[in-house]
This record gives sequence, structure tokens and C-alpha cells, in this order.
Amino acid sequence: MFSSTISMSFGRPQQLANVYKQVGVESNVASASPHQLVQMLFDAYVEAVTLAMIAMREGQIDVKGRAITRAVRILDEGLKASLNLEAGGRLAADLNDLYAYTTLRLTRANLRNDEKGLDECLSLIQPLREAWAAIADKVQK
Repeated sequence: MFSSTISMSFGRPQQLANVYKQVGVESNVASASPHQLVQMLFDAYVEAVTLAMIAMREGQIDVKGRAITRAVRILDEGLKASLNLEAGGRLAADLNDLYAYTTLRLTRANLRNDEKGLDECLSLIQPLREAWAAIADKVQK
């Protein structure tokens, strides 16, 4: 009786789980440091590309497309947009080029159903993610 009332009020259990997850993400973002925000972007990127690979293997074209679109947006609107090309010098310029290349590679992988292309995109960003995580303690001090 109680669960049917919840279902009628909130929709399907998956919708409720999605809302809960979104609230959790928003809470984490609101309390995160700039370093943690970049780490969250790296983590979300890896999650999106991994989901795209799984969807590609399973023939779920719509899921693959949404996951790749999410990965591209994370690169362009998150990681790339946060670069300070004036103050960041050569490193910022190199990261800008890497993100632009990876975006292009993701798009090609999507169009060609190229799992190796997605794997390349993971391997390009994964070392940055690991390095960023490794300096977390130093940044917080």
C-alpha cells in the first residue's frame, strides 16, 4: 500500500533514483573545491566514455550517442572552458589541443561505431585524471 502511493506520487522507481542521484551531484558540486570540480569532470568523462563503449557493444545506438555527447560536452564546456590560455602558457595550450583532438576522435568514433577510437579517447584522458587525483593532497594543503 505504501509503495503504490510512492509510485503514483513520484513515478517509476528509476525516475526517483535519477532525481536522488541528481540531488547528490548538485550537493557535491556546491561544496566542492575547484580541484574537486575538475576531478568530478574527469570522473564523469571516464564514466560517459565507458558507457558509450558498453552501449556500442550492445547495439544501443541512442545510449551510445547520448554518452558520447556527454563526454564531448564535458571536454568542451568543462575541461577546455576552464583553461586559462593566457596565464597557463604552453601547458594550457597543449591541454586545449588535446581536448580538441579528443572531441574530434569521439565524434568519429560515434559515426563509425569505432570502439578502438573510444578506447583511445579513454587512454588520452586517463593519465590526466590520475595525475589530477595524485595532487589532491598537495592542493588542499
